[in-house]
Amino acid sequence: MAIARERGKLIFRRTERALSRLSSEPDTEAVHRFRTSVLRLEILLEQLSPGRDRKRKKLLQRLRRIRKGAGKLRDIDVQLGALRTLKIPLEPRRKRQFVQALLEIRAKRELKLRKLLKKRDIMELRRRLARVAKEADFGARIDPLTVARRMLEAVPVSPHPADETTLHCYRMVVKRARYAAEFAPPTSASKLLIAQLKRLQYAIGHWHDWFALTQTAVKRLGDVTQSALVAALHTVTRAKFRQAVAAVSPAPAAATAVDEPSAPASAVPAQQPGAAAYPFIRQARSLR
Repeated sequence: MAIARERGKLIFRRTERALSRLSSEPDTEAVHRFRTSVLRLEILLEQLSPGRDRKRKKLLQRLRRIRKGAGKLRDIDVQLGALRTLKIPLEPRRKRQFVQALLEIRAKRELKLRKLLKKRDIMELRRRLARVAKEADFGARIDPLTVARRMLEAVPVSPHPADETTLHCYRMVVKRARYAAEFAPPTSASKLLIAQLKRLQYAIGHWHDWFALTQTAVKRLGDVTQSALVAALHTVTRAKFRQAVAAVSPAPAAATAVDEPSAPASAVPAQQPGAAAYPFIRQARSLR
């Protein structure tokens, strides 16, 4: 099953549009769309479409630099979004001050991002995108579903319980695997795998948003003995952690079993519902 040609072409157009929107107004939606578009383009050019010429390398280097700057902005956006949904009558004044502090951090990070989005540099990136898109080979017989499964299977199994680090690593791998699978032609197998990965990405990502918010709150407000708001955030984060672990526990078996009934047992570790997740650390390190 080769790459869906139209899907491959579409991601170049989406990246160009996302870059234009980000350069004009880096709001929450623009930042998110740019980051996901660039990540998908990286998967396409590095994992699914052969060729490592200088044009590709230069393009990805420049896009990745902006993506990382946008990522720092995105981190604050998701923390603000999570904090605003916290409907508890605890320390309202402190909560308002915390929101204001996050907005100030966002303003500083946006300023840094804008320095990477100069008009001349944006025009050059558009030209590079057009050249690489024209030369991209979408006829290679590389199966995006196989690539996605290999991402999920490439990390050794650990007997230890899941913790914040392993869940975070797993989140990055699941996200990349989903983006790879999305380049496959639409079949029952690809749709099922993508749906499973989306569910996992959401569950782990939802936990990670609250985890990051809680860490920031501790730095700003002190620990649970110093702030009732921080204590409440810890409570919510622990609940999100349990939900993420529950979602991840059957993930390796479910995600890798699609359309692969002959997969070796060692590649699909058995787990009981609610058991600790297996960390995908080795793969995740290469994605940082």
